[in-house]
Amino acid sequence: MPLVRISFLRGKPESFKHTISDVVHRAMVETIHVPALDRFQIITEHGKNDFIYDAQYLNIARTDDLVIIQITMNAGRTTELKKALYHRIAELLNQEAGVRKQDVFINLVEVSKENWSFGNGEAQYAT
Repeated sequence: MPLVRISFLRGKPESFKHTISDVVHRAMVETIHVPALDRFQIITEHGKNDFIYDAQYLNIARTDDLVIIQITMNAGRTTELKKALYHRIAELLNQEAGVRKQDVFINLVEVSKENWSFGNGEAQYAT
């Protein structure tokens, strides 16, 4: 059910993409109970002119190794679960991909269940 968009600057090795993809999905499975087979991700590499960010917003020192992760998912998870997700993603990206925790930017977009169609032109979650 989550749709994940992952963006970073062009030039990383192919293995980096796979690691980030695996880490984000694993963190969602572990913390917010996403089913293991529920994996939909879009990974986009950007040129320097198309990847704009504030290097000091909220006094967090960001570098060109910034990874922006946007997760669209059903509404309803607690703040505690969301915080656990943010922490786990940053922790795993640091451990497994060498991304500084300061360079992990996460945005959750919550939608109601009727806003999904997984195929066949049907709203599978609508009640």
